[in-house]
Amino acid sequence: MAHKDISMTPEEVRAFLEGGLTLQVASLHRDGRPHLVPMWYVVEDDRVVFRSFGRSQKIRNLRRDPRLTVLVERGETYAELQGVMIEGRALLIDNPAYVLSVYGKLAAKYAMAGPEPRELSPEELSAAFGRHAAKNIAVVVEPTRIASWDHNKLGGAY
Repeated sequence: MAHKDISMTPEEVRAFLEGGLTLQVASLHRDGRPHLVPMWYVVEDDRVVFRSFGRSQKIRNLRRDPRLTVLVERGETYAELQGVMIEGRALLIDNPAYVLSVYGKLAAKYAMAGPEPRELSPEELSAAFGRHAAKNIAVVVEPTRIASWDHNKLGGAY
């Protein structure tokens, strides 16, 4: 019996990523062991983007070896499992103005500057995150392979 295709269409992948909350980011330590951490992220021009302090382990790993895998998933039961896994390369951007713009997009998605997510004015953005921007790196995930699954497409069957 052939397996039912449960992969997402490109449009479904885009919508799923835009609606996701936590990105699991896997980079490689010098000895090849995986380093796995949760990150907040945004989608920009169909690319996953996150930020981290330049001295963080993940950024040190990605400077040495830009290969990474990221995952967004959700679902409580087998029939509800959904996910998008992206294998790719990290494009590291240390431009403080760009990093600050990423902070702004993150603040509009997550409660980073108050009890609710919200768009910040340029002045609010600079006051809240401007001092951090120069110490951070934005990471743009350049995909080489995307895998997705949506167990809802199984209709309750295995």
